[in-house]
Amino acid sequence: MKKTISPLARIITIFTVSMVLFALVGKISRGVKPTGNTDTPPPADTGGAYGDALSDYEKNGMKGIWISYIEFQSVDFSSRENFADDISEMFENCKNMGLNTVIVHARPFGDAFYKSSFFPYSHIMTGTQGTDVGYDPMEIMIETAHEIGLRFEAWVNPYRVKLYNHPKELAANNPAQKSTLTITTDSGIYYNPALQEVRDLVTEGVVEIVKNYNVDGVHFDDYFYPDTAKELDESHYAAYSGNLSLEDWRRENVNMLIKQVYAAVKQANPDVEFGISPQGNDDNNYNMQYSDIKLWLGEKGYADYIMPQLYWGFDYTTKSGSDRYAFKNLSYEWSQYKKADGVKLYMGLGAYRIGDGDGSYTESDEWQKGDNLAAMMQVTKANPRLDGYALYSYNSMFDRSTYADIKAAEVKAVTEFNNG
Repeated sequence: MKKTISPLARIITIFTVSMVLFALVGKISRGVKPTGNTDTPPPADTGGAYGDALSDYEKNGMKGIWISYIEFQSVDFSSRENFADDISEMFENCKNMGLNTVIVHARPFGDAFYKSSFFPYSHIMTGTQGTDVGYDPMEIMIETAHEIGLRFEAWVNPYRVKLYNHPKELAANNPAQKSTLTITTDSGIYYNPALQEVRDLVTEGVVEIVKNYNVDGVHFDDYFYPDTAKELDESHYAAYSGNLSLEDWRRENVNMLIKQVYAAVKQANPDVEFGISPQGNDDNNYNMQYSDIKLWLGEKGYADYIMPQLYWGFDYTTKSGSDRYAFKNLSYEWSQYKKADGVKLYMGLGAYRIGDGDGSYTESDEWQKGDNLAAMMQVTKANPRLDGYALYSYNSMFDRSTYADIKAAEVKAVTEFNNG
């Protein structure tokens, strides 16, 4: 027998369904992750210590530090608990130094410190590329950073697959096993910048991070074209270059990647920043790595920030007597480059020079005094066209197996500068 529904029951049913849909739409519009399979993680709580970090970044710019795969070689990945303890100690040290951002390796060799649909797990974690460590390291790192009060930027090397013999073997599911995607040099294996398939792979890998994790930024460093040799990509140049010179064609290949990644990041999450840290010597960027940094800094649509690696001290001179690369001179030179509205310029500072020096032809003890980095920060802060800094790298400040007293003094001076 056909069951009849009263008008009142029909009204109640419609009202209930409407309220459920209204609540779901409301969650989505506010960025709250609804139950079920979605592409975006729950948003981070922007209150408390994390909110303070965001406010500090907005007001004072980048106060950051790089944490590379080299640091991870001394981190205990054997269990979730041990890993979390090590990361917590590292991030606490960064926070206590007055920093607001950690730039952490997420994909150093076409592999991943997170669960990826495109790239195998990093060999750094287990000794074998592609082996699941049993938990998600990047999820732990982001949660820890935000709880402590630090922004988290995922550091990606877009082209590098193998540096000399590191890693020794590529996983069977590594996309670089498809040899048509790569080029090989004396220094290792790299994805071929000339290929649209490579640009798409790199972009999809970045979007995966932005959609699946609450990162505050995505960071590329200076590994672009690995060599200047003509035979590196001569067949592709013959096929695709049109009327461009080899040099201009290579630069355009990299430009297309950077522009594509930037657009994809903003489409996935407009609040996530995309930044690039090129070499401090911009002649090398343009002529050897085929990266047009002035374009990326001077026009919108390529990057949210540029952070050149100014890894020389105040007293640095070349054999010819040139002091162009001395920190004060070179930071000023960079500050005079055209900046598009909204694009920031940070300085990468070479903490790894502590104790050892920077190879200056003119002798100097500036890297033995214990306050060189803080002095560089002061110069950066005094220049209104410069917006912040990051230190390379964590071990250079906190690994006390060498130059313990000098490193401790540098940490103290940086802390006093940031918190003063």
